[in-house]
Amino acid sequence: MATISLTAPLEGWVSPLDEVVDAVFAERMLGDGLAIDPTGDVLVAPCDARVLVVQPSGHAITLETPEGAQLLIHLGIDTVALDGRGFEPLVAAGTAVTRGQPLIRFDLDLIVREAQAAITPVIVTNGERFAIAERAEAGVVALGAPLLTLVAREAAAIEDASDGPTARRAVTVALSHGIHARPAAKIAAAAKTFTADITLTKGERSANARSPVGLLSLIVAHRDALTVEARGTDAEAAVAAIAELLATDLDAGAPAASPPPATPRVVPQGAIAGVTASPGLAIGAIARWQVRDLDVPATGAGIAAEEACFESARAALADDLAARSAGATGPARAIVQAHADMLADPALIDAAHRAIARGASAAQAWREAIRPQAEALRAGGDARLAERADDMRDLERQLIARLMGVEQEVATLPDDAILLADDLLPSQLMALDLDRVAGLAIEHGGPTSHVAILAASRGLPALVALGAPVRDLADGARVVLDASEGLLHIAPPPELVAEAEARLAVVAQRRAAARARAAEECRTADGTRIEVVANCGSAEDARVAAANGAEGCGLLRTELLFLDRATAPNVAEQTAAYQAVADALAGKPVIVRLLDIGGDKPAPYLPIGAEENPALGLRGIRVGLAHPDILDDQLRAILAVRPIGQCRIMVPMVVGLDELRQVRAALDRVGGGDGIELGIMVETPAAAVTATQLAREADFLSIGTNDLTQYALAMDRGNAAVAGALDGLHPAVLRLIEQTVAGGARHARWTGVCGGLASDPLAVPILVGLGVTELSVAPAAVADIKALVRDLDMVRVRDHARAALDCDGAAEVRQLAREFAR
Repeated sequence: MATISLTAPLEGWVSPLDEVVDAVFAERMLGDGLAIDPTGDVLVAPCDARVLVVQPSGHAITLETPEGAQLLIHLGIDTVALDGRGFEPLVAAGTAVTRGQPLIRFDLDLIVREAQAAITPVIVTNGERFAIAERAEAGVVALGAPLLTLVAREAAAIEDASDGPTARRAVTVALSHGIHARPAAKIAAAAKTFTADITLTKGERSANARSPVGLLSLIVAHRDALTVEARGTDAEAAVAAIAELLATDLDAGAPAASPPPATPRVVPQGAIAGVTASPGLAIGAIARWQVRDLDVPATGAGIAAEEACFESARAALADDLAARSAGATGPARAIVQAHADMLADPALIDAAHRAIARGASAAQAWREAIRPQAEALRAGGDARLAERADDMRDLERQLIARLMGVEQEVATLPDDAILLADDLLPSQLMALDLDRVAGLAIEHGGPTSHVAILAASRGLPALVALGAPVRDLADGARVVLDASEGLLHIAPPPELVAEAEARLAVVAQRRAAARARAAEECRTADGTRIEVVANCGSAEDARVAAANGAEGCGLLRTELLFLDRATAPNVAEQTAAYQAVADALAGKPVIVRLLDIGGDKPAPYLPIGAEENPALGLRGIRVGLAHPDILDDQLRAILAVRPIGQCRIMVPMVVGLDELRQVRAALDRVGGGDGIELGIMVETPAAAVTATQLAREADFLSIGTNDLTQYALAMDRGNAAVAGALDGLHPAVLRLIEQTVAGGARHARWTGVCGGLASDPLAVPILVGLGVTELSVAPAAVADIKALVRDLDMVRVRDHARAALDCDGAAEVRQLAREFAR
């Protein structure tokens, strides 16, 4: 069964998708996953993958893993309205990317100022094929830390392709840029779908179509002649598919790989300009480190002896890489695993054995096998591929060091060192005592190299491509490394150092101040009580929420207990999970949403077939009413939580009183109809416009703005063509919220918002102005939202909300909200 490990593509704070302030993602209509509220300014690949789509505005990217899992990463919410401002795509559609490779650079300050939110969903869009087996808990996450583990829902048997029919076809390559990363990934991915051994041949050189490295090493240009040959059950279909790829210009219509020429940069006096590999600011002393190629004997001591030596060293290095991978996390683990995969590449191994057969030493043979591949990548004209050559050079050095009995060189560093090197390999960086390193200043290298990725994962400021000027810097010289600005200040005056120290202090102060008043009761500036609670999916979420001052749980998502398992959780399992959340919140109210799954979030043990539009199908409370045994068990589990009454029950996807009455009847059936508050989620226009009737029998109303937006705007959240236009601040949605609040007030029922808008700083004043008295937000956002509410004046926010209702569209509302925030 295929298992895919996804690592965090951003540093920041992990939240469940429910916390995303966009109807596209929060209810998993495009797929399940997690979201990250970023603190950095670079998006990297969460795994080895190929790029399917980069949105023209640069705010979103779709990837496909070699196993076929498709991932959508959407930087921020409502960021399409920025029209590309603040986004710098580093990859184009079809590019093969490796885990941790930077994909998009972005201006976080711009997004925070002008977009709906910076929170970034990371979702699996083909969940029918890949289930999420493990997911990171809510909280701080480092770039490259474990995020999600996917498991293929079905493991197809792989047939032996060593024999069978053959097929062969000559092809003239129509790819306008030849076989580079994008088509190489497409060809390799396609080849893996067939039961056949597929080979591409150019002249005397051949490559396995499943090996992107091998395909790239062919150095195939536009209109080159290739032969595609396959043997196996699917030979004809495989050749046809690969030939079609080669005969199609996969680059047609793709965004240009190279950015437009930049305006010449003004570099301050006393500074050297470089390229930001990992943003940040550091002050320290230069510590120079230089590592040279190892000398190797050209000839060996005999074919048998050298082959034995080669295989012994390769096996030892493979064991070492496996051990390092097991002990590593995040991008370090991914990089080590990438090296292990290259070490097992049959094309490289065969090339080394051929060189040994010609009389070369094992070390020389390995260098001859791998270095041409690296040089070919460097010569291909693609900067990102050139940076992948560093991994080959690293692997070359590691195996040769084994063969030569040479220990890995490790630099001795002072505290707060700014490490200066002409180049640096990933294994060399990982061998350093990084606690002593304040920043990296690299003469060569590139911003998407694995060294850059490792630096970013540690929050280590790093500049690359500084060039020859750094060669003259003396060891011990005090410098200011402003990686965010791309500058190395080599002779900083005292005022510049003081400014840098002040900037570092401000960052620390902001982090501390964010939670200074977290535990205080939340009221507006004029005393109106607004409860700020948290959306939770686990006891860990609840603990994070409590630490951030949450006044309870406004939405406990229970579906995660039911998904990705063969049978439904029993009453005891559910009770234990709900009790853990209740305990973490120490008596504060917990609103448990009844099971909300369906065609969009399938459970294998429930007979719910695939639906053309799951958003309009069997989901929410409709599933519970269709399977009363599931509903009854969940109600029993909630009623078993102690103390009695701490848990309240919320019914999802209500459209009429009959559904609420059926749930009340079920509560009576299991013996818990008295004394338990039963409320509804308002997620449909039907519920919003009949809120007055529903509030007669519902104890409270909580608005799920994510689905409400989808249904109000008639935009299918599963349709990528329109999903980006969904915005809960559309006046139509706001008017439905207004109706809901008014309907609840008619019967003295409070109305909250547990959808994404509650976590949106631009939306909060409008929601409070419309009469919402409870905001259920991401656990990490509680303190910030409380601080925001404390600054609000009810007279001003009511006027602000009325003005928002009269706007022409969501963009106008957002502009109004930005002006109000100022």
